[in-house]
Amino acid sequence: SDNYNCSVNSRGQTFQSESTQSEISHNGGGGWAPERTDRLRWLQVDLRERVEVTTVATQGRFGSPDWVTSYMLLYSDTGRAWKQFRQEDNIGTFPGNTNSDGTVHHKLSHSIRTRFLRFLPVDWSPGGWMGLRVEVYGCAYKSDVADFNGRSSLLYRFNQKSTSTVKDVISLRFKSQRADGVLVHGEGQRGDYITLELHKGRLSLHINLDDAKMHPSSGHVSVFLGSLLDDQHWHSVLIERFNKQINFTVDRLTKHVRTGGLDDSLEVDYEGNVTFTCSEPQLVSATFLSSSSSFLSLPLDAATETLSVTFQFQTWNREGMLLSAWLRRESERLLLLLVHGQLRLTHHRSALQSSDIVIGQALSDGQWHTVSISMGGFQVSLSVDDKPPSTMQLKDIAQPGRSLVIGGCPSVLTNQGCRNPTMAYQGCMRSVIINNQPINFYLVQQGLLGNYSKLQFDICGIRDRCLPNYCEHDGECSQSWNTFFCDCSGTGYTGATCHNSIFEPSCEAHRLTGSASGFFSIDPDGSGPLKSTVVYCNITGETSVWTVVNHNSTEMVRVQGSSLQKPHVMKFNYSASLEQLRTLVSKSEQCQQEVVYLCRKSRLFNTWDGTPLSWWLDRAGERRTYWGGFLPGVQQCACSLDENCIDMNHFCNCDADRSSWYEENDTGVLSYKEHLPVTEILIGDTNRSGSEAIYRVGSLHCYGDRFLWNAASFYQESSYLHFPTLQAELSVDISLYFKTTAPSGVFLEHLGTKDFIRVELSAPSVVTFTFDVGNGPVVLTVKSHVPLNDKQWHYVRAERNVKEASLQVDQLPLRFLEAPSEGHTHLQLNSQLFIGGTASRQRGFLGCIRSLNINGMTLDLEERAKMTPGVSSGCPGHCSSQNSLCHNRGKCIEKSSGYVCDCTHSAYGGPNCKKEVSVSFESGSSVTYTFQEPFSVMRNHSRQSSAIFAQSSNSRESIAFSFLTTQTPAMLLTVNTYHQQYMAIILAHNGSLQIWYRLNRDKEPDIFTPMSLNLANGELHRVQIHREGRDMYVQVSFACVSSLTLGRAGVDEEVLQAGSRGFIGCLSSVQFNHLAPLKASWLISLHPDLCQVGKSTILCFQEMVKLMESVHNQHILFTDHADTGSRGKKLTNAAQSDSAVIGGLIAAVVLITLCALGVMTRFLYRHRHERTRQMASVKEKDHQPRPELRYRAELDLHSAMRDSRKEYFI
Repeated sequence: SDNYNCSVNSRGQTFQSESTQSEISHNGGGGWAPERTDRLRWLQVDLRERVEVTTVATQGRFGSPDWVTSYMLLYSDTGRAWKQFRQEDNIGTFPGNTNSDGTVHHKLSHSIRTRFLRFLPVDWSPGGWMGLRVEVYGCAYKSDVADFNGRSSLLYRFNQKSTSTVKDVISLRFKSQRADGVLVHGEGQRGDYITLELHKGRLSLHINLDDAKMHPSSGHVSVFLGSLLDDQHWHSVLIERFNKQINFTVDRLTKHVRTGGLDDSLEVDYEGNVTFTCSEPQLVSATFLSSSSSFLSLPLDAATETLSVTFQFQTWNREGMLLSAWLRRESERLLLLLVHGQLRLTHHRSALQSSDIVIGQALSDGQWHTVSISMGGFQVSLSVDDKPPSTMQLKDIAQPGRSLVIGGCPSVLTNQGCRNPTMAYQGCMRSVIINNQPINFYLVQQGLLGNYSKLQFDICGIRDRCLPNYCEHDGECSQSWNTFFCDCSGTGYTGATCHNSIFEPSCEAHRLTGSASGFFSIDPDGSGPLKSTVVYCNITGETSVWTVVNHNSTEMVRVQGSSLQKPHVMKFNYSASLEQLRTLVSKSEQCQQEVVYLCRKSRLFNTWDGTPLSWWLDRAGERRTYWGGFLPGVQQCACSLDENCIDMNHFCNCDADRSSWYEENDTGVLSYKEHLPVTEILIGDTNRSGSEAIYRVGSLHCYGDRFLWNAASFYQESSYLHFPTLQAELSVDISLYFKTTAPSGVFLEHLGTKDFIRVELSAPSVVTFTFDVGNGPVVLTVKSHVPLNDKQWHYVRAERNVKEASLQVDQLPLRFLEAPSEGHTHLQLNSQLFIGGTASRQRGFLGCIRSLNINGMTLDLEERAKMTPGVSSGCPGHCSSQNSLCHNRGKCIEKSSGYVCDCTHSAYGGPNCKKEVSVSFESGSSVTYTFQEPFSVMRNHSRQSSAIFAQSSNSRESIAFSFLTTQTPAMLLTVNTYHQQYMAIILAHNGSLQIWYRLNRDKEPDIFTPMSLNLANGELHRVQIHREGRDMYVQVSFACVSSLTLGRAGVDEEVLQAGSRGFIGCLSSVQFNHLAPLKASWLISLHPDLCQVGKSTILCFQEMVKLMESVHNQHILFTDHADTGSRGKKLTNAAQSDSAVIGGLIAAVVLITLCALGVMTRFLYRHRHERTRQMASVKEKDHQPRPELRYRAELDLHSAMRDSRKEYFI
């Protein structure tokens, strides 16, 4: 327990180190400065006793040019086993001084209780040297302690035999070098218990409030918190319980849980606690800081003919070289590697001869593991964590050389053939014993033993970067030494922190992509906390779509024998949660739910006093007594409003209390959105003779998306819309559409005391995303090759999270930047959110903004614009209409006398991008599209891949097509790269659809079969595929979405067999990202990079008008942009060089060439698979770019995607 109160800071004394590594210098000024020859430079302060430190202050050396500009602060109880102090956001360094006289104070974000402090300079005066004067502020700290050896215990008995509590508070501090052990345990005679234990370095709290005999598991709850708590440092624990509510806190991290069961009290007979003096362990750790250059070289006795090595290590890295030893025979050495979390001991006899031992599993889990190696005579053995050793037999006697290296290869040995097969070891190490002699790290530190580089002694610098878990939406966090990773498999989200939903927000959005009616997953709140749900999208026309949500009882229900005392109750469970339904309803333009009610001597209201005899509950659980077709708040039915009730003395047909069924019943539609959906219905008047009721509550039907075209027009530069402060500390995504003729303007700005975030059009063709979270301003810029102030709609999406920031403009390459591994992570904002302007009323935006979405929440611009001068609701123009004029990804472009639909990115054609393009393939026919690698000038990324974790590419594909065939096996579509990567969509022998991916040429392909049904049945099937990194989502014929995480193995024979058979049948509306190769094949004369083999017939499903037709109206001009604006033009695509996706646009467009690089050679590969399985022949041809291409600059340039050169084959 704590026996102090440090509410006021007091100035403490300063004591300087007597360390031999850092001497006090008084030459020319007061203060501390190390000798320039010192290898270790730090100032250590001994406070004489444990003190609660709250503030530190620094100055430079008096009268000198020496000061420290940044430093780290370490603390320890014993002067050994140091720990680095970290501020909020895990910042490990403190800003220091800028001169020798000024004093810089730092109030610690949380106080530390310690005796020793160590100031470790990181950077210092550019014109001088290190110099420090320090002050420490705090107050004395006293507490009772107890020591346990793993077998001892402390028992506390209550005064009463049994104690029952409703409220408990347990607090303690502990430190341990063991990863497992029970700290506190208490139990009662009825089976109540509470246990606090350390398990694998984490704290777990187990509590049960119920009688264990009567309710074996109902009241039990377990909570896990903390990590790496076996680090020999003090950790604080606080447990607060009130009835079933529990707050569990470990080192300022809190979890709130609720226990189950029936009881609210805890009955215990005894409780454990902890001892009276603390013995300090003597384990000394060393931290290997660098994955490339950290090493520790130790000498070996030349007379020794055997070798034994034992050590403990702790790391998150799955790869690294732990140990290497040169043996006496030339070119012979012993290597111990960490490979995929396993230990591999390799004996190299020569460059071509080696043998291995592989043991262990998941050794990169952040726990301490003990390794033992023994070599003598004709064998070498290896063991881990005291398990039985594995032995390797040698052909000759192996004898150790003169030295042993822990970690990577020293630079002095590089010339002798020492190479790191993987990275050098990066992690902590302790208890190193060589040939039964413990290695004294203090001698190594002082330069008296061995040699080393990039090591820190007497400290283990491991951190758990997954605590707290920054992976959103149940993403699984994993980590390396320097960073963390989020596995979003199966979550329905994607991105660096699983922030972004992969699903469309509404059925309206599915309609705009050209989908037909069917079941779809939608995510109404996008990146918000709610998950996706499956609904039925009833797309009944070009501008009409209904979202249908079913529940558990949509059939007619007959009710008899119910009364107010014992009513009939039916609860409705929907396929979506109430929170999801609330979001869906609020974002819809209109919602309704039909309630059918037939009655015979069954009233809805008491005819004497109007008491409701039947009612229903809304989504909030409130009782509603109005019925279908009437207004809320009035106990009436639709017939009353229509004035056609069968008895005009009553307001409902059923209240006439007739003894026979009537066609006139009280059926109607509920349409008040705030009350929908119906969650429960109660029927209470069917207990009289002959009484009976039949009812049915229909599915919830919602129409439209009221925020999709929610827009505001800004007319004054000083005007803006303001909204409440955002909650965007860890992640924020902003998306909007804009159109303007102004050269610049701020779309959005949000300020804090120091932090800020801003998205703006900074130049006619430049969009800028700027923010500062405390590490200095970060600027991301996307530059378009065409002006963005062209009075057309443009899309902008900016995202910032703790891992990275990104900016997307239209379909231009994504620009992103990784966040620093050390730095502030929380974005602290406190002002109002400004839209269309700034707080200074300068650089305001002039134009239209619509569909502004922030973290899954769409802002109602139209409503706010109604009360703001200089801003009006909506946006003028044909393309601002909510009724989509251009379909299937077609883009609406404003013209002076109307509009035009740009179908470049659509697989459809025609004036409105609705005309289906389909091709009939005969035996041996195919269509191949080859495109060139984009220009380096369009590469818009700066990510560096992690060398520690081999992660899947961040690439993505979006594919959609329809097909009809009776042939099996059959090749529907393949995509190949010149890096031996491919994707193939085939029909197997049984007619089932198979998707094959090979993203790594060194690994086997991944295979996914979404359903086992025979699709080669002569019927039309629609396939939609979306892949994001390792996650793939597939929908076939509008069935429910299937998902896959890439990583399973297979073989290639089936793909080759399907490829040899080709495809016989019809393909329609083929879309690959922004590429429409089937439509391009119809315009083959415009595409020198497109090759058609064999006989194929256009329009196998229906007769279609030519794609180039123009339809002229009196006021509106329709033309197909593929015909007018994209002849002879090809679009380049760019993104990550390691991406496996297809880049580039293409619908009738040819790639832009980079004239500064001269003439580029293009290769056209032509694949033809004969039924006789002949080898595929590839024809190559050169393509010289047309001179006029360099002058063509259209909106197609916004469709650049990825940078790997690929070939598309159908």
